[in-house]
Amino acid sequence: MEAIHEQDGKRTNSGLHRLGRAIAVATLLAISCLVSYWIVTNILSREYSVSRDNELLGGMWAAIATIFVFRQSYDQSVRAALSRTLATLLSFILCLGYFLAFPFHVLGMAIVIGISSIILTLIRRTEDIITAGITTAVVFVVAGISPEHAWIQPILRLGDTAVGILVGLVVSWIGLAMGLSPASQSEA
Repeated sequence: MEAIHEQDGKRTNSGLHRLGRAIAVATLLAISCLVSYWIVTNILSREYSVSRDNELLGGMWAAIATIFVFRQSYDQSVRAALSRTLATLLSFILCLGYFLAFPFHVLGMAIVIGISSIILTLIRRTEDIITAGITTAVVFVVAGISPEHAWIQPILRLGDTAVGILVGLVVSWIGLAMGLSPASQSEA
């Protein structure tokens, strides 16, 4: 009976330990998203602001990039950052080229998404098709909302993504250095 009780005590302590680690990792992720959002909406928006709505979208986009690179190991975070960067750069190039020549149109969005998919397939980066497609869809829809500034949207979203990736990598590295990662919480 005593051994079972001790075993139960260890399970309880182990469960509490995992809960504590989960809370620490979640807090680290939440703070890093807050930092990314704040940088874009309060610092970068001083340099160029299309509208308050656009600033809020930029903050959200930076937070999403931060979440995207916050992974179970620093190597995974770096790979995710490179993937996000490649997909965003491709979307940036295609969207900017499109908006320098044409106004927003949903058919244009579909064509640009299709072109990015073909390019990524040809260079054997099919895992980046989803991210490039999502990025392109966001850029196009925002350009449709603010058509007078359509050409600037790819540039702004590239900057927002860069902020989110950098913050995500730095905070991921700090968390891993402190022994806080999603992987380490499942091992505990």
